[in-house]
Amino acid sequence: MRTKFDEQLELLNSELIKMGGLCEEVINMTTKALLSGNPKLAKEVFPLVEEIEKKEREIETLCLKLLLQQQPVAKDLRLISSALKMITDMARVGTQAADISEITLLENITKENSNIHIQDMALATIDMVNGSISAFVQRDLELAQAVIDYDDIVDEMFNEIKDDLIKLIGQDPSIGEYAVDMLMVSKYFEKIGDHAVNIAEWVVFSITGIHKEDHE
Repeated sequence: MRTKFDEQLELLNSELIKMGGLCEEVINMTTKALLSGNPKLAKEVFPLVEEIEKKEREIETLCLKLLLQQQPVAKDLRLISSALKMITDMARVGTQAADISEITLLENITKENSNIHIQDMALATIDMVNGSISAFVQRDLELAQAVIDYDDIVDEMFNEIKDDLIKLIGQDPSIGEYAVDMLMVSKYFEKIGDHAVNIAEWVVFSITGIHKEDHE
C-alpha cells in the first residue's frame, strides 16, 4: 500500500514539474509578444493558459485521490495540502500572463518603445517560479527561502520602472497611454513574483510544518 502511495507522490511531483514548465513557457511567450509588439504571438498565450488551468484540475484530482484513497501521515498530509495551495498560485501565474497579453493586443506597446527593464523583470519572475517548484520537488528549504528573499529585488525593479515611466511622461505627455499600459504590465509581473513567493512559503510549510501566516 505504501509503495503505491509513494508512486502516486512521485506522479504528483512529476505533474507539478509539468505545470511549472507550462508557467515558464507562458511567461516567456508573453514577454516575447510584449517586447516585439506581436499581437499574433500574444493570442497564442491564451490556449497555453487553458492548458495550465487543465493541469491544475488534474493535479487537484490527484491530490484528492491521495487524501481519500490513502491514509497519509502528517508529513504526507502537509505535502499534499501544500501542493493544492501551490497549484492555485501557479494557475494565477497563467492568469497574469493572459492579462499582459491582453495589453499587448491593444498595440499601444511596440518594439520601438518597449522598456528593457520589463524583460529583466520577466526573467526574474521566471527564475522565481522555477525556483519555487524546484524547491518543492527537491525538498530544498534553502532554495525556497532564496525565492522568498528575491522578491525584494523584483519589487525594486517595479519601483524603478514606475520612476522611469513618470520621467518619460514628464518629458513627453503624449505617451501617457503607453506609460499606463507599461505600469500595468510591470504590476502583473510583480504579482507573478508574489505568486512564486506564495509557492515557496508553502514549500517551507510542507517541510517544516510552519507557515509564515502562523507568525503574523
